[in-house]
Amino acid sequence: MSDVAPVSGTVDDNLMSERAQRHLWMHFTRLGSYGAHHEVPVMVRGEGPYVWDQNGKRYLDGLSGLFTSQIGHGRTELAEAASKQASELAYFPLWTYAHPRAIELAERLAELAPGDLNRVFFTTGGSEAVESAWKLARQYFKVTGEPSRFKVISRDIAYHGTTMGALSITGIPSLKTPFEPLVPGALKVANTNFYRAPYFADDLEAFGRWAADEIARTIEMEGPETVAAVYLEPVQNAGGCFPPPPGYFARVREICDRYGVLLVSDEVICAFGRLGEYFGAIKYDYQPDIITVAKGLTSGYAPLGAMIASDRLVEPFLHGDASFAHGFTFAGHPVSCAVAMANLDVFERDGILPYVRETQDKFRSALESLYELPIVGDVRGDGFFYGIELVKDKATRESFNDEESEGLLRGYLSGALFDAGLICRADDRGDPVVQLSPPLICGQTEIDFMQEVLRDVLTEAWRRI
Repeated sequence: MSDVAPVSGTVDDNLMSERAQRHLWMHFTRLGSYGAHHEVPVMVRGEGPYVWDQNGKRYLDGLSGLFTSQIGHGRTELAEAASKQASELAYFPLWTYAHPRAIELAERLAELAPGDLNRVFFTTGGSEAVESAWKLARQYFKVTGEPSRFKVISRDIAYHGTTMGALSITGIPSLKTPFEPLVPGALKVANTNFYRAPYFADDLEAFGRWAADEIARTIEMEGPETVAAVYLEPVQNAGGCFPPPPGYFARVREICDRYGVLLVSDEVICAFGRLGEYFGAIKYDYQPDIITVAKGLTSGYAPLGAMIASDRLVEPFLHGDASFAHGFTFAGHPVSCAVAMANLDVFERDGILPYVRETQDKFRSALESLYELPIVGDVRGDGFFYGIELVKDKATRESFNDEESEGLLRGYLSGALFDAGLICRADDRGDPVVQLSPPLICGQTEIDFMQEVLRDVLTEAWRRI
């Protein structure tokens, strides 16, 4: 017999939090932070852009769960699609077989993806999609007569996932050190953080050319015959939402073509409306060889990811006994695919993409009004995806040291923002930032609320420095 009250809206006795502390291993979480005086927040209900905890308190989900809940919570049509599919065909693998929902979704994604990205390899999440792209690149070059191409290039501070291959591609030292040695061949180049640009800090386009050319210099230094792929996010997440300078991706495409290197657009966060288009590659007008997606593909209603590959990359596997020696038990799960189809139906029916394009300037303006605060050094991003960098001195752009950052972010900001009813991310993967990635259905009421909470909490944070 359960000792926990039914979760219909609130759980007054905090038994949920106590049980979480005893048995649940939360991800990327300092488990020691919770104890007698700090309960684990337990979210029990969601509706639209809001969620409620076990005590009945409402929060604006300003991070879309984890950059995921594009169309918000409580969409019954997605739940109904899952239920209908589960009663019809709950599970069957894509190993040798196919099922209707995977076929339909693959076809739909191929229609939406740019250029000749017509082949969809399903996974269960983003890390698996990134890992799959590296494995495909390595095997593709082996079967096409270039077996020495195995290295990949990604950017400093960039996050690409947690599996050993994806973690190797990730550029955040603190996440990698505990698990070294990692997969060899993962190289790092400069990112597009113009606020901290080491060169051309007064010329955005020149900085973009320099950052892109760093990729070419690395390929030359390593030997073009050894490099398989370049991994880039349209807007880099870790470090606080670095958008691409004008001309950056066009230059990267030229470099990849010159050296025969594949361009992988990691859109686990940026795809499905986050930037106002189905894909960031469309937003910034470049043609990848592979796109990796997850998160917003189902708006979080079921786990699903995908690697979308060009016709050229699948061609060697279309003949004889060739096979891409890779797969996952739950990839392309029938229920998840049905949910994804229903999610894309909502995008079309409710005009999600045009709505983001119409509303994004209001979101940007609200956040840029925070430049009035002495602690706000930079506001950057695109669409519904922004980072606010915090500084000690605006004039010199002096950042906080590690001890100060710890006290600012975890000692005050994270808790204060949460207590004020706003879920977002206060992080220092790079310099201290506050990140916002709200559901794509947010309107002026939610934008005003985010701005007001941030203004109040950041003002108090500055006072405490």
